[in-house]
Amino acid sequence: MKRLTALVATCATGLGLIALSAPQVSAATGCKVDYTITSQWQGGFQAGVKVTNLGDSVTGWKLTWDWPDAGQKFVQGWNATLSQSGSTVTAAPVDWNRTLATGAAADIGFVGSFTGANPKPTSFKLNGVACTGSVDQSPTTPPPTDPPTSPPPANGTPVGVNGQLRVCGVNLCNQYNRPIQLRGMSTHGLQWFSKCYNTASLDALAKDWKADLLRTAMYVQEDGYETDPAGFTSKVNSLVDQAEARGMYALIDFHTLTPGDPTYNLERAKTFFKSVATRNAAKKNVIYEIANEPNGVSWATIKSYAEQVIPVIRAADPDAVVIVGTRGWSSLGVSDGADESEIVNNPVNATNIMYAFHFYAASHTDSYRTVVNRAATRLPLFVTEFGTVTYTGGGAVDRASTTAWLDLLDRHKISYANWTYSDADEGSAAFKPGTCNGSDYSSSGVLTESGALLKSRISTADSFPTS
Repeated sequence: MKRLTALVATCATGLGLIALSAPQVSAATGCKVDYTITSQWQGGFQAGVKVTNLGDSVTGWKLTWDWPDAGQKFVQGWNATLSQSGSTVTAAPVDWNRTLATGAAADIGFVGSFTGANPKPTSFKLNGVACTGSVDQSPTTPPPTDPPTSPPPANGTPVGVNGQLRVCGVNLCNQYNRPIQLRGMSTHGLQWFSKCYNTASLDALAKDWKADLLRTAMYVQEDGYETDPAGFTSKVNSLVDQAEARGMYALIDFHTLTPGDPTYNLERAKTFFKSVATRNAAKKNVIYEIANEPNGVSWATIKSYAEQVIPVIRAADPDAVVIVGTRGWSSLGVSDGADESEIVNNPVNATNIMYAFHFYAASHTDSYRTVVNRAATRLPLFVTEFGTVTYTGGGAVDRASTTAWLDLLDRHKISYANWTYSDADEGSAAFKPGTCNGSDYSSSGVLTESGALLKSRISTADSFPTS
């Protein structure tokens, strides 16, 4: 159960875009561009550019466009190396999208600034060919054609469609390098509510709730991991397997809360994550959350902890996404009177990471959403835990605030897990007390107000992009 005082968030990572020197640029014969403004605020905006190669395969491509307004500038980008000269912006590929096969697309994201109006860019060109949505029939010497991109997998589960995840810019991206949002539920403490996680409940979560994600909250203290490391590690691994069997992602939560200093559990964390990362390295559905809610310590302490634990995971599982908690109960310091700048200015020295943000809708409202809306345009966020009630885990459901939060997370494709998929006697629980003694985990008769609200949101169709 959560004991938060105030929450608001943002998160940070080094975007580390890789510049390519003197790329070997081959001809393009046709292309189209989809340009979308995903968020806008006073003087700034976030946009996406999807360029699709309609002609022959190109390697070392270059995409250019012009701003119609001299006051428009790109500030920060991802999935490409961007530069601007005058009103012309140039995007060059990074290593993993350097070749665009016929029909393949590259998704470029960026944050920009503007004065006055914010008109759309014009004159998109791929390697000098205007992106008109058709193929240029002028004579060319075609380079060798790369094999076509693989079709979407037949398995329509979240893991079947998205495969191994990675962090790209401010987003969580799938195997097609497209931004996605995962929506799911968090367990309660395994030491108290293990009976809630059985074949019937997990089938319901995957099939009826249509969840993408199961977060496994493994408390370290409070009669948790420290009392039986082997037993709790086994419970976590079992839930990873059960999530995988149902095509869901498994978020392994090292649930530190009291004491709030993560270094108190540093050696336990190294032992635990070495074990689970080695055991689950071949799986595509595992995400690691290395410290649930640090509190009472500085960001520097948390950063030091993360930079000691992440290499242990990477030694066994180099590809999985890792989520880092932040100070002030994963509020990025706001609960302690700081703000997101401490992380922006001093990010964890690691790649493929995100930063956790937690909120409780009845306690954390408009002022917190304002910060998240701003931060999400620059930094990768993952809401690994939130509640529809107060920060105590109890009280009445605040439907209006919860809806506002979920709408905001949807707009920014911020993934989330709700607290909790349990029958705890508290307002944040999804089920009425006693539900876990039975086999029904979906009908209106067993759902609390919070459970019904979350099930209605999670069970709506996903829109995972595959091209």
